[in-house]
Amino acid sequence: MGLRKWYHDTFDDWWFRSLIGPAQTKGAVQGCDEGAREQWKRDLENRKRYTREQRELKRQARS
Repeated sequence: MGLRKWYHDTFDDWWFRSLIGPAQTKGAVQGCDEGAREQWKRDLENRKRYTREQRELKRQARS
């Protein structure tokens, strides 16, 4: 219980948040090397393809 209280006392505190600043995503993909960027694009496309396939399977199951 003590750890939970410490966590909320620390991370719910606005002063602490102002020290660490907002979450940053700028350059998350653009800032990496070309190979990593291409792998990220392939991974994203594979995830989208999988989602499309799953959606189609559910659609077929309902018909």
